[in-house]
Amino acid sequence: MTRILFICHGNICRSPMAEFIFNDICRKKKLFHYAESAAMTSEEIGNPVYPPARRILSEHGISCKGKTARRIRKQDYDQFDMLIGMDRENMRHLAYLFPNDHMHKIHMFGEYSNGKEIDDPWYTGDFETCYDEILAGCEGLAEALK
Repeated sequence: MTRILFICHGNICRSPMAEFIFNDICRKKKLFHYAESAAMTSEEIGNPVYPPARRILSEHGISCKGKTARRIRKQDYDQFDMLIGMDRENMRHLAYLFPNDHMHKIHMFGEYSNGKEIDDPWYTGDFETCYDEILAGCEGLAEALK
């Protein structure tokens, strides 16, 4: 089983969407992988998934009930097989937090879809595009892990 940690700025939009979409794909395809998500910052810690993100997941039959934002921890590097940042800013922070990525665990989400970063829908308001891009990336990741 591959354990994945998706990381975004606040852990209330993109990374929890990726966590729940990826776990849903794995459940449906009977793949034995597991994902969680975390924030790079502390500003949303303890808050639930942002309502528009929760709504779009629900529209696709995916529940994120009980999820609250948490911050990434040093021990996450040892507890997860992959740490996947949603954008370049996340990647810069991950490189700072884990400067010696000797296990090559840190990846950008776009590696598994169209190569681009996932824009933060908190700022863009475009949760539909965000969902579609995350779905494509999660499907690409699941395929890469086969």
